[in-house]
This record gives sequence, C-alpha cells and structure tokens, in this order.
Amino acid sequence: MPVFSYKAIDPASSGELTTGTVIADTARAARDQLRQRGLEIEQIRTTRSRPRNSRNPRMEKAQDESDSRGSSPRWFRQSSGQVTTFLREISTLLAVGVPLLEALDTVSQQYRGRFQTVILQLRDDVSSGVALAEAMRRQSEVFDELAIAITHVGENAGTLDDSLAQVADFRERSQQLRGRVGTALMYPLIVLLMGLGVAVFLMSYVVPNLLSMLIESGRPLPTTTLIVKTLSDGLRHWWWLILAGVLGLGLTFNMLLSTERGRLSWDRLQLKLPLLGTIIRKQVIVRLSLIIAALMRSGVEFVDTLRIARQTTTNRVLASSLEDCEKAVIAGRDIGPALAESGAFSPAVVQVFAVGQHSGRLEDMLERLAMDYDKQVQTATARLTALLEPILIIVLATVVGFIAFATVMPILEAGNVL
Repeated sequence: MPVFSYKAIDPASSGELTTGTVIADTARAARDQLRQRGLEIEQIRTTRSRPRNSRNPRMEKAQDESDSRGSSPRWFRQSSGQVTTFLREISTLLAVGVPLLEALDTVSQQYRGRFQTVILQLRDDVSSGVALAEAMRRQSEVFDELAIAITHVGENAGTLDDSLAQVADFRERSQQLRGRVGTALMYPLIVLLMGLGVAVFLMSYVVPNLLSMLIESGRPLPTTTLIVKTLSDGLRHWWWLILAGVLGLGLTFNMLLSTERGRLSWDRLQLKLPLLGTIIRKQVIVRLSLIIAALMRSGVEFVDTLRIARQTTTNRVLASSLEDCEKAVIAGRDIGPALAESGAFSPAVVQVFAVGQHSGRLEDMLERLAMDYDKQVQTATARLTALLEPILIIVLATVVGFIAFATVMPILEAGNVL
C-alpha cells in the first residue's frame, strides 16, 4: 500500500504548516483522509509503497537500506545509544509543546536504516490509537522493560515528557556504569596484547635467525637457550594447531555460556574473583538501586519494580536471588529477610532495603546507596588498574628478558671461548 507525505495547513493551530505521512490506496484517498482531519492540503506525493507481506506499511525505504546488512537481534543490543538519544529528543520536543505524532515524524528524519524503521513503526502504531508504551512493548527487542514501564506511567499521569527524560537520564548513567570496568581495563589489555605480539615476533623470527649459526657450529647450547629454541620450534611448526586450540577453547566457552547452567556458573565465578568480583557485584547493585528508585518514583508498584529489575540484571546469581525475593514479597514477607536469605547481597544492602521499606523512603535510601557504591566502584577500579599495570609490565619484561638472555648467552659464551 502506498505511503504519501504531505504538507498541509492546520486551521486548528492558527494556520500553521504541518507535515507528515499518511497511508492510503490512492492519492485521492489520502486527500480525503487529510480533509477529514480538517487539514488544508498544500502538497502531497508518494514516498514509498508497502509490500503485501511487510509488517509495517511505512517502513519500506528504511528497510531497504538495512537489508544489505542483514537482520540480527545483536544489532538491537548495539543500538542502545540511539535509543537513549531518541528518548531524549522526543522528551525535548514534547516539553516545548510539539504533539507526539509530529515529534516522532521529526525525529525519524534524523535516522536511517533499521532504527528509522523502528521509529516509523512506533509512529504508525501511535497514529492508529495505540499508546506509546504499548507500541514500544511491541518492539521489546529495542526498548527494555524499564523504558516501557516508566513511559506507561508517564502517559497515564500526563507527564510523558518528564518520564521520557527520566528514562534517558537513567540510560545515560547506566551506560557510564557499564563501561567503567571495561575502560579501566583497556590500558592493561593493550599492554598485554602488545607484549604478546613482541614475544611471538621474537620467538618466530628473531630467535631462529640468531641461533641458526650457533647450531651449525656444533657447540652445545645452554639449558635456557634449549627451552626457548623448543618453544620457538613449536610455535613455528605447530602454529596452526595452537590457533585451532585457541579457537576451540573460545567456541567451547561460548557454547557453555549459551546454556543456563554454564552462564550461572560463569556469573558465580565472576563474583568470587578477588577485587574484580567485588567491583562487579557493587556495579550490579548500583544499577539495581537506580532502577528500583526510578520506577518507584514513577509510581510503579514495588513488586513490579522487582520484576523489572530482575529482568534487566545480567548476572544470573543476583537475578535468581531477586526472583526468590519477589516471590517472598508476593507471599507477604518483608524485603529485608528475603534478601538476607538469598545470601547474594551484603548486610548493608539488606539493611538499606529493610529500613527503607519500614520508613517509606526506600527510593531515597536506594539512591543514596547507589551514590555510595558508585564512589566505591570508582575507587576500586582505580586501584585495580594501578595494580594491574605494574604486574603486567613486570611479567612482560620478564618474558622478553628471558628470551633475550637465552639468545645472547650462547653468543657471549662463544666469544669467551674464542
């Protein structure tokens, strides 16, 4: 079915020029629809057509741009930054008085490909009378449960612009938290990769060339040199087997993580790691506290906040504990004892939930807990980075020095003999 873009004058808004799109069989039918809305048509033209088997009648152009890249759920996870920007822009337009449909039309023009397809689908659903939260729920692979729940509350309360701004604020802060550990480990990882690259180059190219003359002379090689020569020969002749082994381990690890039991074991192992496990646990608690506080301030019931927080928690151990806690709260028990029984949360966290529930200020106390734990995560991350850097440098210097020592020693011994 064709999709027509139009420019028209809206007498209801003091004769302002408005633009948008409309779906109709013919241009005449499109004009009739616009006249029924009370619009005075200035221009109308065909923009794109809908295939009969297409899910969205207004998306073909955006879909065509994305078909060459394929469709994968992985893209939707990678579009988190676009979703945050989209929510922020819609909130801004609504705050200055732009109607929701016009806001969606305006924002959709700033994107291309798949994400434009998502916005156009939202616009079509909303124009057909569907609430924005429900339209977002129909695309749950893009919009998470937190954004949907707060949007729903904002629509019911008439504060949609504030609710969308609150979601955008939370997503921005959450993205900063998520990337903090990765950013802290980036420099040590680069140092490690560079060191391994230098070691492989020395073992595969430098060592064989230096030792070839000594081997031809028939002189016995020191033990350290024999060790390095054996490793060098193995790397040169069996590199394909080593590479296959590394790839096999990677695939096996990925397969284990794809199972619920394997992912649970991996998440449990992460929490037990010294220093890093504490950082991961506190980082998850910060995110949980912010989610629950944001939802409760928006008017979402506490049981629903627990469910949404559990669904957005990536660590299976803590998510399982929240599920048990949710069941206990539904059964009428207090939140504090339920969290204490799980054993996944520290006594301080349990006490905050218990006191917050009895005082009726749980969201305030959770925000304070998130701020305190966020500072602790920053401090612990800085300590971890400061600890890893010298350790890696010492280890890599030892490896390279051992290779150099094993290579130079027979040359020095040959010089002493001469």
